[in-house]
Amino acid sequence: MRHPVAGVRQAWKSSHALLLIPLVLIVAITVVDLLVPADVHLGPLLVIAPAITASFAGPWLTGAIGLLAVAAQAFIGWHFGALFTRNVLVQLLALTVLSCLVVFYCVARERRRAELAQVRSVAEAAQHVLLWPLPERIGPLRIACLYLAAEDEAQVGGDLYAATRTDDAVRVMIGDVRGKGLSAIGEAALLLGAFREAAHRRTTLPDLAAALEESVSRYLTDFEPAEEAGERFATTLLLEVPDGDHITLMTSCGHPPPLLLSPGGAVTAPSLHPAPPLGIGAVGPAGYTLDVVSFQPGDTLLLYTDGVVEARDASGGFYPFGERAAQWTGTSPEVLLHHIRRDLLGHVGGHLADDAALIALHRTPTVHRGRHPRRGLHIGGFGHGSDGEPGGTLFRMAGASGGAN
Repeated sequence: MRHPVAGVRQAWKSSHALLLIPLVLIVAITVVDLLVPADVHLGPLLVIAPAITASFAGPWLTGAIGLLAVAAQAFIGWHFGALFTRNVLVQLLALTVLSCLVVFYCVARERRRAELAQVRSVAEAAQHVLLWPLPERIGPLRIACLYLAAEDEAQVGGDLYAATRTDDAVRVMIGDVRGKGLSAIGEAALLLGAFREAAHRRTTLPDLAAALEESVSRYLTDFEPAEEAGERFATTLLLEVPDGDHITLMTSCGHPPPLLLSPGGAVTAPSLHPAPPLGIGAVGPAGYTLDVVSFQPGDTLLLYTDGVVEARDASGGFYPFGERAAQWTGTSPEVLLHHIRRDLLGHVGGHLADDAALIALHRTPTVHRGRHPRRGLHIGGFGHGSDGEPGGTLFRMAGASGGAN
């Protein structure tokens, strides 16, 4: 990785190399003005020098170039013996005023740049506090994550994700809080804190979903404005990947199902049975369904928020997420998200209308010594369910009776 000092030195060299441009312009305009007939005046063109300098330098350097331009204009007037004539004095005054305006612009720009740098630092701090960096490896999984904020100069919004390790499994959450701005960030922080606390205490995902619902309901009771009653909620998808079984358990609270990427370009969207989003109304553990989906070594689960699938191009077309993801099923989680990020931003023209978060979970082969796989559980291939819909749900268990362990 390049050392920061080297980057600063390179930037300093680049700006001073560009300084040759206004200096050459001042010399060239002065020489040409001295050579052309006396009735041709090129001195006013000297204002180009400080204007160009302002594009790459700060106020002090821009002011110095402006001073040189004024001195060159005075030299031209002195050379022709007209330094104190009204015409030359007006040109000198105009050049001085324009140079001062350019310097003032540089000062305002530098102040704005400092404010933006402070905003970025605050956004980075908020992102690190709310969205802890996910480990590259946890249990049997390789993990990569991506967050794209829609707000200008922001790095975090209402989308959220988290992962934690339990005794014999990995639990993951991805969610999307309705709305944007500080209120959405506050609810996202609440959900993340509640998940990190309850993920180790709740034995099943439906129990965990019910605990998150209680936390959100308490928060909305205390802080939800009266005019927004019933309009603030969060969709959430909870996953649990056991170490010993090649499955993943899922409980959806109004969140879109993930994509299952298998080697060879196969992409499947498991058909889940979502409960209402968190904050709509408490339903208790029995109101949440535990879906079980095959998750074999070599497969990748791609979790996402609706900012990805609802992204539109200039003509209004949605981003073909599944079709594009199928092109990179054989890549690592990091490379997969790199391709999706570049392709998604290219589809929308570089700016998303909504926050977008993605997590890629790749199941690596594991060897368990002295442990036998569970008996009595048959996992078939992906195809059509009993209802005729394509999907990956192999069987489902009611929330009250479904177990994660």
